[in-house]
Amino acid sequence: MKLSKSQISNLIFLIVIAILVIPQTRKPIQVFLNKGMALISPSIEKNDKQKTLKNYNWKLKDEEGNVYDFEDTKGKVVFVNFWATWCPPCIAEMPSIQKLYDDYNDKIEFLLVTNDPYIEINKFLNENNYSFEIFRPLSFNANLFDVSTIPRTFLIDKTGKIIIDETGAANWNSEKVRNAIDNLLKE
Repeated sequence: MKLSKSQISNLIFLIVIAILVIPQTRKPIQVFLNKGMALISPSIEKNDKQKTLKNYNWKLKDEEGNVYDFEDTKGKVVFVNFWATWCPPCIAEMPSIQKLYDDYNDKIEFLLVTNDPYIEINKFLNENNYSFEIFRPLSFNANLFDVSTIPRTFLIDKTGKIIIDETGAANWNSEKVRNAIDNLLKE
């Protein structure tokens, strides 16, 4: 029995749908597809579109229970990433964040923020050999960051201007991002 092109297309379509419906295969496939999106460098906001933080009233907590006051980032370049261990686009962009962190962790503030429990966070970090610190929010300030979907990442300059506001997976280790950070550090 010979299958027509249409039948082959329909069969492939059904197989793809079936794979995406099966929970064990759905997440790896979604991560794989999002890695393609994570090759794209985020956009730098145009000067007239850049928002400036109005306040720094936000508290975070690390795994040991130490409180991090966002107020301490005033006058610094800050990288803020909202993510989750279960989020395929978040997982897809993490390798590029790790590479950026490896080179800039002593020059800028990295705040990777999630609501996930630390048991899941630590498992995720260990499985992927990630070394950045993860914070959980203690307080929420809707006027500070309006995050309705993840991943959502902000690059903030020393004066509180949001230079990059990116939703979705991106390549954070790109030349564009590195140049932007280098320029912000010179200011």
